[in-house]
Amino acid sequence: MQARRASRELALILFSQFDKKIVEYSDKDFEDIVLKSIRVLSNNSTDELKIAVGSLIDMKDFIENYESDDPSNLERPIGVKNKPVQIPTTADMIEKIDSILDIVEKSIFALEVAELAVLESQDDVQSYVVKIAKEFKAHNAEVDEQIQKFSKGWDINRLVKMDKDILRIAIIELLYINEAPMRVVVDEALELAKKYSTEDSASFINGVLAKVIIENGID
Repeated sequence: MQARRASRELALILFSQFDKKIVEYSDKDFEDIVLKSIRVLSNNSTDELKIAVGSLIDMKDFIENYESDDPSNLERPIGVKNKPVQIPTTADMIEKIDSILDIVEKSIFALEVAELAVLESQDDVQSYVVKIAKEFKAHNAEVDEQIQKFSKGWDINRLVKMDKDILRIAIIELLYINEAPMRVVVDEALELAKKYSTEDSASFINGVLAKVIIENGID
């Protein structure tokens, strides 16, 4: 996983912890929040893996009970191993497995982010997260003005918090940091939206960022 991708994931968690006093935060405050964000990721991944394990146990219990309750096995002597039976519908099992795979995938990603931040690319990840935070501290009014301007009449205070924070991170990267290609910034903002926000968020965020890019002549 690239360090910048991990940085954006951490930045999103960091932004969720900001309050209206961000202009008063020091560099040390930002660093402390980054460390707290890493702990949040690790704890969330642990919780999600526990959910996945619970789902696997439920699925195993369902299959074992279904097998035991099949008429062909009810007629067998006690103590004799059950015969395998057909599962009712493949769709039911696929849906259950897909939900577990989704949880596991998110957990693995969260653990990779935490590992990058703590071990492999600690300086790169944490310094980029802090850079995003510091630029937002310096330009939060301008960034929110851009979001308000291109949100099709929406009051910025009524926007989904996750969408607003994803837009803030992307706009900061596009307008004030300029270290990542425009396409990468947009694509990863859309990935964050698909992963963490509502079904319509990616389309909304893409539309706002497209107008920001055109307005500011970014290529």
